[in-house]
Amino acid sequence: MATEEVGLAIPTPPSQNTGVCASLHSALASTASDSMRALVFERYGAPERLMPRTLPIPQPRAGELRVRVVATTVTRTDTATLRGHPFFARAMTGILRPKMRTLGMDFAGVVDATGPDVARFQPGDRVFGLLPERFGAHAEYLCIDSEAAVMPMPANLDFDACVVGEGAWYANGTTRVLREGQRCLIYGASGAIGTAAIQLAKARGAHVTAVVGHRHVDLARSLGADRTIDYQSVDFTALDETFDLVFDAAGKTSWFACRRLLSRGGIFSATDLGPWWSNLVLSAWFSMTGSARVRIPFPEDARGFLASLATLMADGRFRGVFDRHYRLAEMVDAFRYVETGQKTGIVVVDVNDS
Repeated sequence: MATEEVGLAIPTPPSQNTGVCASLHSALASTASDSMRALVFERYGAPERLMPRTLPIPQPRAGELRVRVVATTVTRTDTATLRGHPFFARAMTGILRPKMRTLGMDFAGVVDATGPDVARFQPGDRVFGLLPERFGAHAEYLCIDSEAAVMPMPANLDFDACVVGEGAWYANGTTRVLREGQRCLIYGASGAIGTAAIQLAKARGAHVTAVVGHRHVDLARSLGADRTIDYQSVDFTALDETFDLVFDAAGKTSWFACRRLLSRGGIFSATDLGPWWSNLVLSAWFSMTGSARVRIPFPEDARGFLASLATLMADGRFRGVFDRHYRLAEMVDAFRYVETGQKTGIVVVDVNDS
């Protein structure tokens, strides 16, 4: 298991829960030819709720393809869903117990089988995609509608370089409002969403100011940021300038703190609800008044976005930033690490050998 950041490999700290990992290794060690390994959870709670299971390999129905998963991720969405947070989100995921059993939205792998009426793919195709509604990528196999958010992988990339969709999709929910020549400030530009936001904003021709900690300044520049601000030494909210978009990609600031940075007609967007859910309340308020001054990123058209993202990746205009790699049996440690809030970019889980 190694840490990767902008081409620099650093040994990963040893596991702090070797007992749990040992049990997961044992439980996931072997499966029958008609079964697969997966991580499931039956109740909301801490990462220890994740349990190893041997499940039947799913069979593709008409219009579906089955993917042998090679790589997936653990994200803030996964950790929040595991804990059932925020509570109102349980209206979709299950009030008292989760409706889904397996988490994981991002995946990259190989088409293993197809059901009837599948024309876009055939066994052996390398694909990547998203499961935004039902998750399920924390397993060795998954089935997905061939017309859903699944695309051929760029030929020049490996599997673990293609599990970038979720963070980029969320980032696109905000950066799509930008037009060429506009100015945007991205706070928290070192996470999965923030690193994607820099690149997507640049692809739209915007001028990007990235606000990051000192150790991530060079990373933000390498991704195309026109300007970087070290929030550890500079109060970015006191800047004497304005922006067309202020994007809180880390969910750690608020409209109240950033409102003086907004130009006339400028937009504040955040990936979190904010203090006392203020971002959600203000978004609803401004929407009722006919304004979009505050908005919560609402990603749309996952399939269409993945198609455009694949082009950017193939052309070298978008690349993932990867922090650590874990194995499927180390999933508890992966969740714990993501919950620290200290990850840089994406945490990858290697499910199957490529």
